[in-house]
Amino acid sequence: MDLDFWWLLVIPVAFALGWMASRYDLKALLSESANLPRSYFRGLNFLLNEQPDKAIDAFIEVAKLDPETVELHFALGNLFRRRGETDRAIRVHQNLLSRSDLPVNERDHALYELGQDFLKAGLLDRAEETFGKLKTGDFALGAQRALLAIYEIEKDWNRCIDTARQLEVMGAASLDLEIAQFHCELAQEALQQKKPDEARRQLSLALKANSQNVRATILAGDVDAASGDSATALGHWREVEAQNPAYLPLVAEKVMKAYEALGRAEEGAELLTTWVDAYPSNDLLDVAYKYVAALRGADAAHALARAQMQKSPNLAGMSRLLEAQQAAADEPRRSELELMHKLLQQRTKNLPRYTCQNCGFRARLFYWQCPGCSGWETYAPRRVEPVPASS
Repeated sequence: MDLDFWWLLVIPVAFALGWMASRYDLKALLSESANLPRSYFRGLNFLLNEQPDKAIDAFIEVAKLDPETVELHFALGNLFRRRGETDRAIRVHQNLLSRSDLPVNERDHALYELGQDFLKAGLLDRAEETFGKLKTGDFALGAQRALLAIYEIEKDWNRCIDTARQLEVMGAASLDLEIAQFHCELAQEALQQKKPDEARRQLSLALKANSQNVRATILAGDVDAASGDSATALGHWREVEAQNPAYLPLVAEKVMKAYEALGRAEEGAELLTTWVDAYPSNDLLDVAYKYVAALRGADAAHALARAQMQKSPNLAGMSRLLEAQQAAADEPRRSELELMHKLLQQRTKNLPRYTCQNCGFRARLFYWQCPGCSGWETYAPRRVEPVPASS
């Protein structure tokens, strides 16, 4: 009975304490809001209504009235940078850094934002210098990522590798995929400089970082082909099928040229025909069709194109099929097919594109690093026709 009595006392007391605490928090909030200039709320309202120009004007007025508002300066700087007014963003963040009373974390924040301003303005040397000052603290990891982006722009692949490894030490997710690509870039440079041993060393490091890196396998074949060793080069290129058959269109022409150099062109054509059947692709079909027509005649090429169209109908394949039918037809049927083929070619010549799976950037050429979002290995290694919009 006594226990029930005490519970009856505890409940209203707890309720009263909660009510008093909420009243205190409400008073504190109202007091803080009353101290904020009206321009601050006008600026927020403009932001919510997606009117950044008016928001900036309002926030500038607040900053003049109360220069101690650090967070507001950061918001202003970010707004300037997003609008492309990097010179104004730089001034805002430099003004913050000039304050002697700025706490260490806020100073690091200002340095990081200033580095982003320089990067957006294309002042890579000044951005690098600024980010380089952030060795520790909450913004160190972000600064290292920004440095990696700068080194990629500058194509300083050795520093890219060092920075990527440093990011991993600092707790970032594995960057083995990117590191393998950096080694491939160095191998590509060595190949262009006719330094096959250095190219092979870099490719070995690339595969050590990422054993599934198809580019390293393709480049290994390129190095051997440049040295005149077609047989070894062919072996590397054929490994691509086991690694990732989606990349076979990138090596089909190389494989066929190697077979021709070895005097085994018919064997190469047979392999390409097998690939086209197992891994349907317009890019593979283009290469196979050309060599099958040259080695086996128009009828064999026609049969190949017709079989692929039955499997995967598309405009690019139809264009190839019309070409095959045109070669086998007699007049006046040939003239009609030629006209149809030309019209279809005009319609399809700009359609197939490599498409970045990350940002959707479309390009005629295949890139290992997307020009749009700078992501590595984001391009599917086959061209695709755009899907027409539904009505």
